[in-house]
Amino acid sequence: METKTTQSKEQAQGNGLSQAGMDRKIEKKLWTPKRIGMAGGGGLLILFILYSFIFGDTSSKLNVEAEKITISEVSRGPFQEFIPVNGSVLPIETFYLDAIEGGRIERLFVDAGTFVRKGDPILRLANTNLQLDVMYREALSYEQINNAQNRRLAIEQNSISVRSQLAEVEYQVQRTKLSFDRDSVLMVKNLISSEEFKRTRDEHEYWLGRRVLALENFRQDSLLRVNQLTQLESSIDRLEMNLEMVKRSIDNLTLRAPIGGQLTSLNAEIGQSKSPGQRLGQIDVLDNFKVRAAIDEFYIARINIGQEGEFDLAGNTFRLVIKKVYPEVRDGRFEVDMEFTGKTPQGIRRGQTLQIRLELGDLSEATLLARGGFYQRTGGQWVYVLDPSGENATKRSIKLGRQNPQVFEVIEGLQPGEQVITSSYDNFGDIDKLILKK
Repeated sequence: METKTTQSKEQAQGNGLSQAGMDRKIEKKLWTPKRIGMAGGGGLLILFILYSFIFGDTSSKLNVEAEKITISEVSRGPFQEFIPVNGSVLPIETFYLDAIEGGRIERLFVDAGTFVRKGDPILRLANTNLQLDVMYREALSYEQINNAQNRRLAIEQNSISVRSQLAEVEYQVQRTKLSFDRDSVLMVKNLISSEEFKRTRDEHEYWLGRRVLALENFRQDSLLRVNQLTQLESSIDRLEMNLEMVKRSIDNLTLRAPIGGQLTSLNAEIGQSKSPGQRLGQIDVLDNFKVRAAIDEFYIARINIGQEGEFDLAGNTFRLVIKKVYPEVRDGRFEVDMEFTGKTPQGIRRGQTLQIRLELGDLSEATLLARGGFYQRTGGQWVYVLDPSGENATKRSIKLGRQNPQVFEVIEGLQPGEQVITSSYDNFGDIDKLILKK
């Protein structure tokens, strides 16, 4: 009974408390632990996003297989700027054979490919009209020469006549002087008459006057004779020279070798008609060779006589030097003639093509980067440079200078020892960073 009474009291107390609670207003809390936790997590997420956006690596990336690219190391060393050019081997001298006089080919003395000596006949032309013209001109020249020689003979005869007259006058002066001196003595002694003395005196004075005229005539004749003979000799020389040229016209119908060498071509057949100046063939001097190279017009301002180049043949390197520059540009290229500075390669042949490295400057120290396919994509303005770990390659702006077929000269942007991807960038697009996968 006591137990039930106790429970009844406790129940009554509990109901009292519940009644009291229902009568009091309960306030809800705004920042519950759950809400605080959710807000904190959201704030951290926003901070993380902002940090990643501002300070994180936002560059584009691309995975690349390392074995499919070429990596080159930037180095420091001697640099020689040169360009590759193709050269063709030519004889050191070539003489072209042209028809001096026209005509019909009458005879061939040698065939193409024959070695000839200077003066050897190669072919002979026939020209009837030329032969008749030569005969007429010969006759005319001989007639003019004869006339000139006759004029010279007449001048000499006239000179002899003048000298003879002067000698006669001198004789008369001497003769009358003796008579005058004798009669002067006799006149003093009154042994002769005054009339006879006057006659002797007058005759002597006459011949003295004649002598003055004779001397003046001789002087003028001598001057005129010298001028006439000088002009006459020149005229005769010209006539003889013309006669020689006339005779040479016939000799020119026979074409002879102007120098010893190989008759490499002969464009002539018996019976063919050839005009004056028409090309008949050529002779090559094969004692030595030269190389004619075609160079892009971009380098025309940097190419001068004396520049050197080299090429490899049969395991040896041979040197060449520019001896002549042809400034005419055809199809975007100009030509130069180069000669060997040392020994000439054995077995070299006319028409053979050589790969020449033509030097454009002196040897100097420079930072060097190997050539590669990257240049076609970037133009040498930027490259992918590996980081020290070798796992990533980042785009970097650079500046390149001179170049040769092996390397570029680096002006800025790279340091010796750095690793650069030098293979083609065609598959990379505009990616900022490459991830190398092994």
